[in-house]
Amino acid sequence: MMTPAASTPSTSPVTAPAHIASNVIHPAPGATATLIGDLRELFKVRVTTMVLITTWAGFYLGSLRSGISSVQRGLVETLVGVALVSAGASALNQALERKTDAKMIRTAHRPIAAGRISLAQGLALGFGSVLLGGLWLLATTNLLTVGLALLTVFAYVAVYTPLKRVTTLATFLGAFPGAAGPLLGWTAARGQIEWPGVALFAILFVWQFPHFMAISWLYRHDYARAGIRMLPVVQPDGLSTVIEALFYAVLMIPVSLAPWWLHTAGLPYAILAACLGLFYLAYTVRFTRILRTTSETESRMVARDLLKVSVIYLPLLLTGLMLAATIR
Repeated sequence: MMTPAASTPSTSPVTAPAHIASNVIHPAPGATATLIGDLRELFKVRVTTMVLITTWAGFYLGSLRSGISSVQRGLVETLVGVALVSAGASALNQALERKTDAKMIRTAHRPIAAGRISLAQGLALGFGSVLLGGLWLLATTNLLTVGLALLTVFAYVAVYTPLKRVTTLATFLGAFPGAAGPLLGWTAARGQIEWPGVALFAILFVWQFPHFMAISWLYRHDYARAGIRMLPVVQPDGLSTVIEALFYAVLMIPVSLAPWWLHTAGLPYAILAACLGLFYLAYTVRFTRILRTTSETESRMVARDLLKVSVIYLPLLLTGLMLAATIR
């Protein structure tokens, strides 16, 4: 549901796998290790882990509203259900994108794109994981959380994924399911949507744009090859990419202060959030060097640095918020 820090592709031209994704590769020596690795890739374990971190933050902060004694009650059950739903959505995403994945250097090795897992198997694993996760959440949390989780899957798989090849607005629409983690945690703990939970959703929503812009600039040639309409592909001069990243990096500062305004956390959190926000903004301003440099190496370096900072920023902010809310 959330886009991870992408791995570095090689510089050699991409070649599509010779076999078709629907073919099944028969087991070979070392197949068990390969299967485990393929399942990790299919279920996007790194992305799912980030979703779980944000869900945990939402659950923890929501539970504090009900008293410190309820903080751990239902946490594991919620994380299990969200993990299953998130993993299933990732598998369905790869099933739909198997042809475009095969055209990009950084994704051509994915198991469905490379033919190591068949399309039918990918769909079965994806739908099965979503169904199991939804039933698990229904049994252990509440109907609101189940509804939000399934809506998130629908938005990610049926809206964001196909629109990536049609319009740059897909990035904006994809930020909605990408921000769902903390709100799912909040509703699992509280059984209702409340402003502090919405504030957590807003933090995740806004955070994604500098993060996305850094990734899309890094892999713009890959995206162009696959026909994915990211901003750097449609407007290759980078100006719109920089403007969007800067707009949301500036917006990140007041949005990250929302938990303080809503009295979820005190002044120490506000100071931390402001400092982290300025740090995030500074690296986004540095990202504007892509407009001036003629060196692809320097251009990639500043984009990669922004990507790294975005990945560091979010856990630090959420950890600070959780600590500050605990000691209020």
